[in-house]
Amino acid sequence: MKIICFKAKRFFSGLGLFALATAVLFIMREVGMYAVNAFSSARSLPIYSVEKEEKIAAISFDCAWGTEHTDAILRELDRAGVKATFFMVEFWTEKYPEYVKKIDEAGHEIGTHSKTHPHMNGLSEAQIREELSSSAAAIENVTGKKAELFRPPFGEYNNLVIDTAKDMGLYPVQWDVDSLDWKDLSAQDIALRIINGTQPGSIILCHNNGLHTAEALPMIFSALQNKGYTFVPIGELIYRENYTIDAAGKQHPAA
Repeated sequence: MKIICFKAKRFFSGLGLFALATAVLFIMREVGMYAVNAFSSARSLPIYSVEKEEKIAAISFDCAWGTEHTDAILRELDRAGVKATFFMVEFWTEKYPEYVKKIDEAGHEIGTHSKTHPHMNGLSEAQIREELSSSAAAIENVTGKKAELFRPPFGEYNNLVIDTAKDMGLYPVQWDVDSLDWKDLSAQDIALRIINGTQPGSIILCHNNGLHTAEALPMIFSALQNKGYTFVPIGELIYRENYTIDAAGKQHPAA
């Protein structure tokens, strides 16, 4: 009798687990898309790219370490008639004010890349605000212009980082095309990554002190401009109001 009761319990327990699994699968099938969309909408995202019909893109350079290759990059930008966006860390801004002025006077856009280049996911709201306000003030002290864009160090962020930046009037910006120039790839490899990855509305990530970045720029600009692309600073690429950002970080004009 005990053996029969034990088997019966196992049977009904199995039925219960099966019924539960079936119910979960049914719910996922019926409302799964809603659940995904609800999760996505609950997450605060920066701008990775922008919905554009025309062939337009933005190239950006993060400034945190050194200046050895910056003049060469500026020369290539000038030769191609391209205006770019430079994201500067405060300690770089304060160490190289002459380069901040040179970049600004050449007509390029400048955004903040934080004060100390920290892992911002681990910061409190007060610490995030200090990172952004102090770095933006350092840029304004040199250029007389307010920074409007922010790129999180290491590409790391959470809801608090993005929401705080937006509350401070900054547009958080990532990228959808990564040159990987910081890995000292060859100029050809850098160029191919960017040429093959760029789409209308793309934001390209480079670094001001990449070893072969300047050498890659003529190939990049020649190939993409021959395809009909034009380059603008990120501030001219993005929508400033009446927009949405989808789960992939692409910015769309509001319908």
